[in-house]
Amino acid sequence: MEIFYCKQISGGICTLDKEESGHVVKVLRHRAGDELSLFDGEGNLYRCCLTDASPTAAQARIVEQIPDWGAVPYRLTMAVCPTKRNERYEWFAEKATEMGVDAIVPVIGEHSERRVFKTDRLKKILLSASKQSLKGRIPAVEEPCTVREFIRRSDPSALRLIAWCFELEGVERKAIGDVLDAQPGRPACILIGPEGDFSREEAQLALDAGFIPVHLGSSRLRTETAALAAVSAFYVKYLCTSA
Repeated sequence: MEIFYCKQISGGICTLDKEESGHVVKVLRHRAGDELSLFDGEGNLYRCCLTDASPTAAQARIVEQIPDWGAVPYRLTMAVCPTKRNERYEWFAEKATEMGVDAIVPVIGEHSERRVFKTDRLKKILLSASKQSLKGRIPAVEEPCTVREFIRRSDPSALRLIAWCFELEGVERKAIGDVLDAQPGRPACILIGPEGDFSREEAQLALDAGFIPVHLGSSRLRTETAALAAVSAFYVKYLCTSA
């Protein structure tokens, strides 16, 4: 199934940007009258008829709109510290998009080795992953913030989880699957730390704010693996069991 991205939609007409127009017209050689499937990144799929095969600004008339196309039955924000090697973070974000995630927030922890993170390249990767996995909504990529800032501004009505590797006196970390079984259906956010893990002060701040400490099994996982394992827990619970 060929899917093209279009964000300029008005009056029942979709106008593709130069890159997508070139792919439609020059590479795939579509002509006026051909059927196209477009999505807007906001959850809508459009069945269209190509009316103008311009290689720089192709236009298509909407025949049918399908809302909530490729939607997942949960709301999930992943707040993940950037990895030392950027390609590892990009790998996590791509695979998380394929399974289903609503937003990715790069958070900078006290032990983070990478303290500067640019989001432009990541947004392009998520667009491509949304196409590949037939998702109508492209995950939001928020601007980086500190772990402490994210904790302070997090929504207290959401299911807020945090995973770390160390032992904290008097604190029991629950298996993430058990937490999802006990509290299904709530919008959720998950905090995953850097290679050096969260500081104990960051962990305590999250606990004081109402975050639930969870573990992802007995293995010590890399940041990107832990983040993807958390997304997988949601995917398995809400999609694999009902497919």
